[in-house]
Amino acid sequence: MGWRGPERPGEFPTLGWLVGEWIEAHCVVPDGDDIGQPYLLTDEMWTYLAWHYRLRAEATEDGWRSAWQYRRSQLVRPQKWGKGPLTCAMVCAEAAGPVRFAGWDATGEPVGRPWETPWIQIAATSEDQTDNVYRALVPMIDEGPLADLIPDTGETRINVPGGGRIEPVTSSGRARLGQRITFAVQDETHSWLDGNGGWRLAETQRRNLSGTGGRAVETTNAWDPSEQSVAQRTAEAAVRDVYRDHRVPPPASLANKRERHKALRIAYGDSAVSAGGWVDLDRIDGELVEIAEKDPAQAERFYMNRIVAGTAGFIERDHWAARLALEEVPDGARITLGFDGSDVDDWTAIRAETLDGYQFTPAYGPDRRPTAWNPAEWDGQAPRLEVDAAVEELMARYDVVRMYCDPPYWDSEVDGWSARYGDRVVVDWYTNRVRQMHEACQRLITDVTKRDSTWRHDGCELTAQHVANARKAARPAGRYVLRKASPAQKIDLAVCSVLAHEAAMDATAAGLTKKRRRRVAGF
Repeated sequence: MGWRGPERPGEFPTLGWLVGEWIEAHCVVPDGDDIGQPYLLTDEMWTYLAWHYRLRAEATEDGWRSAWQYRRSQLVRPQKWGKGPLTCAMVCAEAAGPVRFAGWDATGEPVGRPWETPWIQIAATSEDQTDNVYRALVPMIDEGPLADLIPDTGETRINVPGGGRIEPVTSSGRARLGQRITFAVQDETHSWLDGNGGWRLAETQRRNLSGTGGRAVETTNAWDPSEQSVAQRTAEAAVRDVYRDHRVPPPASLANKRERHKALRIAYGDSAVSAGGWVDLDRIDGELVEIAEKDPAQAERFYMNRIVAGTAGFIERDHWAARLALEEVPDGARITLGFDGSDVDDWTAIRAETLDGYQFTPAYGPDRRPTAWNPAEWDGQAPRLEVDAAVEELMARYDVVRMYCDPPYWDSEVDGWSARYGDRVVVDWYTNRVRQMHEACQRLITDVTKRDSTWRHDGCELTAQHVANARKAARPAGRYVLRKASPAQKIDLAVCSVLAHEAAMDATAAGLTKKRRRRVAGF
């Protein structure tokens, strides 16, 4: 027998109601004045559980691994909404509750059963972050009915009768490949970045879960779209078997209290005191206003649940994406080049721009590789001979009228190119000159963002990421240069874009937009 079918529009089969009932019967409030009192779910939490534990109507007990509608889920909510206690309750249910599909009863309702040997990981990028969940989990067990079911709770591991366990893990220690975990809490994934090991931790855990039929829940605040966090990657993935729950209020003026409160009421939903919850929106509003004085984008992300780029961002991702236009640049076209070189850490790259405003990452060599070199892929050091070969090929294929090069680490190579191709073509262009760099950045920003601009680019994904990573570092006289959002986030192709565009602007000003006609002598 399968599912009984919907009794009302939109109804679907789920273990979420059964799991929620188990949670309210076994879990307690882990801290505060109500410690030890029954932990009660809000309507939003019930809804989230129903979707997280949603089943396929045609599921069978024999095929329980494929019974789930979703492999994992993502919950995006603001600070103090209650993500931590909810995931603690889900951990308790995954440790001892009816979370594994076991078929249908005689009336067509789903039946669940516990894991025989649950192995649960609470994951974050630091021990302090895992503590936020783990420190609430222990009293949720010890202070209520679960103390009899799970009597062995410790500082670093909780032992579940039958050989199961619950443990915190971090990206520094990493979850080892092959661990047969059954459930994972991936906490605050807006801070899980490539540079701090967050990407690798998420991917490793998800591979481990796939082998057991286990699943994960990902909780996060709204993310900075320039950082490419795990939260952002999950939200933007094209797959359909990941459930995403993100309550987003409409834009609100941070200077208008009425608009702020309206947005907060939407973001916090039934966790607000006015809706019967625990969050005092007046207190939250005070924190928001204070943070917004220095970082309004952070205030919107953390309290209004809105995805907003950092205020010091170079060019917004949406503005950059709007300039995409795939074009073919023929051999012999008159172009400029922008070169930024590194040695052992950052990327070395070249961007090109036609004199009518089309920027692209050129290709070189027999396998048409892009002119962007990650030293990690070249034994830890920039491949100087490869770069030199690429420059030689580009100079031969195109009519290069300007090549602006940031020379540190590459002085000898740039001097050689200047001698080979002419010092009016290959030019030292130091990006640490504040006035010149500020003006060059502003020129690129203007042509990317102004409505009537005809400037466009090739959609190079790496360049888009480096542009999004770039931040404005303040300098005297209201100027700025570019810096990284974090040490792990590279911006080298953004610098190349600035240099290629500046070279194109200077070439245009010098009247080099058209090829010179050669004079033919007659006899």
